[in-house]
Amino acid sequence: MFGRAPKKSDNTRYYEILGVSKNASQDDLKKAYKKAAIKNHPDKGGDPEKVTDFLDVFGLRIELIYDVQTEKREIYDQYGEDALKEGMGGGGGGHDPFDIFQSFFGGSPFGGGGSSRGRRQRRGEDVVHPLKVSLEDLYLGTSKKLSLSRNVLCSKCNGKGSKSGNSTKCAGCQGTGMKVSIRHLGPSMIQQMQHPCNECKGTGETISDRDRCPQCKGEKVVQEKKVLEVHVEKGMQNGQKITFPGEADEAPDTITGDIVFVLQQKEHPKFKRKAEDLFVEHTLSLTESLCGFQFVLTHLDGRQLLIKSNPGEVVKPDSFKAINDEGMPIYQRPFMKGKLYIHFTVEFPESLNPDQVKALEAVLPSRPSSQLTDMELDECEETTLHDVNMEEESRRKAQAQQEAYEEDDDMPGGAQRVQCAQQ
Repeated sequence: MFGRAPKKSDNTRYYEILGVSKNASQDDLKKAYKKAAIKNHPDKGGDPEKVTDFLDVFGLRIELIYDVQTEKREIYDQYGEDALKEGMGGGGGGHDPFDIFQSFFGGSPFGGGGSSRGRRQRRGEDVVHPLKVSLEDLYLGTSKKLSLSRNVLCSKCNGKGSKSGNSTKCAGCQGTGMKVSIRHLGPSMIQQMQHPCNECKGTGETISDRDRCPQCKGEKVVQEKKVLEVHVEKGMQNGQKITFPGEADEAPDTITGDIVFVLQQKEHPKFKRKAEDLFVEHTLSLTESLCGFQFVLTHLDGRQLLIKSNPGEVVKPDSFKAINDEGMPIYQRPFMKGKLYIHFTVEFPESLNPDQVKALEAVLPSRPSSQLTDMELDECEETTLHDVNMEEESRRKAQAQQEAYEEDDDMPGGAQRVQCAQQ
């Protein structure tokens, strides 16, 4: 295959860099490469110069690890590095070390710049907008037109930023778009930090003033106003998202993000919503609770619902009644609905005159008879009931207790402890 036998050269250096033996298996080589890549990555505290050397050395002969079908590893083991550099073992594209780094970290080894072969389109950020809607909107469904401004690629220069379509590699970051700064934290302690280059704004390239696009002024993007029609479907929930894919800001070499509208339901004065059910409060008089009631409830769609009790039914305070299929429509199944719950409270009169008491006693069940004799009742102490607000009572007691603690803290010296002396 070759005209002369190659001269032997170093055939152990690649293995030493990875920290494995020459007879390591293919899986061991892959694991060692990944471990060394992580160790030398700048984001993990590695030296940028070392990681460049690492890529140059092993990126050149990465086929040793990932192209086991070729003769290259065998040639390297037998004749060394120089034989590979002379082209023994055939050509072939092999595996780009930057691609391997991207599989490990999801980006180039330098976090956004570096070799153009290692660049892959990043995804732009999503733009999130809150969208206030009423409960009626969520019940009936609605459409809202919203006008938004966003960045789009300049049509005159096709997002290049220049008349000629060319750009110059930024001298400040050497085209990587990122700079590495070192911060001293203490003796023998440093911290490496990556940040976008301030000279090229993280693009890795610069455009001369003469060559700048007259429409975008070299910015590569221009502002555009767009009207989006947002369809709020029946039964959607508070916090639900409506997404417009690829409608966010455009940027060169970037997958455009989405515009996301997040529904924010405004509070309703009458109805409360819990999932697919609706709740409404209604107060009855004592007469209505005992003798029956009837009232009209206006629903979210304007329909008038007649609500009435059954004959002879007594409605107790703090009780619930439900009406089937009058709750919220179920999302994407609008012909199915939840329940409408009515919470009843009963309003009692403040007092009754003697005639009213006699009239009620005549129709209501008789009072339970007392088990005590008149003599035993005379021996009992009479008490007086007072109206009380329990919230105010609890607040007053808590305040009094706090004041008592503060008085104890203010006492000089505090209480003396009793001690026993051993005789």
